[in-house]
Amino acid sequence: MIGTAASVGVALVALGLVLTPGPNMVYLVSRSVAQGRGAGLISLLGVAAGFGVYLATAVAGLAAVFVLVPTLYAVVKLAGAGYLLWLAWRTLRPGGGSPFTPAPLPPDPPRRLFTMGLVTNLLNPKIAILYVSLLPQFVDPARGHVAAQSLLLGLTQIAVALSVNALIVLSAGALAGFFARRPVWLRVQRWVTGTALAALAVRIATDRSRAAVAAP
Repeated sequence: MIGTAASVGVALVALGLVLTPGPNMVYLVSRSVAQGRGAGLISLLGVAAGFGVYLATAVAGLAAVFVLVPTLYAVVKLAGAGYLLWLAWRTLRPGGGSPFTPAPLPPDPPRRLFTMGLVTNLLNPKIAILYVSLLPQFVDPARGHVAAQSLLLGLTQIAVALSVNALIVLSAGALAGFFARRPVWLRVQRWVTGTALAALAVRIATDRSRAAVAAP
């Protein structure tokens, strides 16, 4: 029902996005380091639920709202860019923290871990733009069953994102130990993360493309 090129294209886009530092990665790593792998995996379940919400939206065709109301789409993009800039500032400012630096965070119960993972993903501008603008461009109306194509492509993105994020959660503790023994590398990691966040924010804010939606 969906072409190989479309599946590979979505998988590559998903891989590129999940490897770019963003709100999901920052939250999952910081919680895993502070509270352990179990807490990180519960948080990841919340992130997965957020993907489910976006996927349901894409399948329902609600992205068309952004096509009909381009001003709303612009507001969403600018709000997301502002959020990423705020994260970049927190990372790059003097004394700014790193998700790999253990912080004295109070342990959260499973319900709050799940909820925060869900909310973090729902407010993640990278994922919003992926489902609103990028994913519909891989749907081919000539193949029929537009909703089914959106579902399969969305599941491909979710599979890639959850697999990579699970590896990040499981290795967060080891990475934290590595950076703790090598403070120079920790500073490099902070600058790479902060710069990537700022660059992504600028790219989102200056992107002039409009929301895309597949034809029914």
